[in-house]
Amino acid sequence: MHDQRISATERHDLRGRARTIYEAIESNLEPSLKGKIVAVDVGSGEYFVGETILDAAKKARDKHPDKTFHFFRVGFPTVDVWR
Repeated sequence: MHDQRISATERHDLRGRARTIYEAIESNLEPSLKGKIVAVDVGSGEYFVGETILDAAKKARDKHPDKTFHFFRVGFPTVDVWR
């Protein structure tokens, strides 16, 4: 795997692009997939749906092993809550 170190500015830009892609598909995912996890590839715009983060990541990595993905939970503002 190649070195994927990026600057904070680049990371922020990628996250914004991922959010834009997710917001474009979100209405197609709700309500039937509410609570599921979506992994978004910013480069291609492809997304992968799973029951958990690991499930969505595995589906995404199986197709694109060297890509970076951004995760969203359908119908919720965050993927997970840490307590």
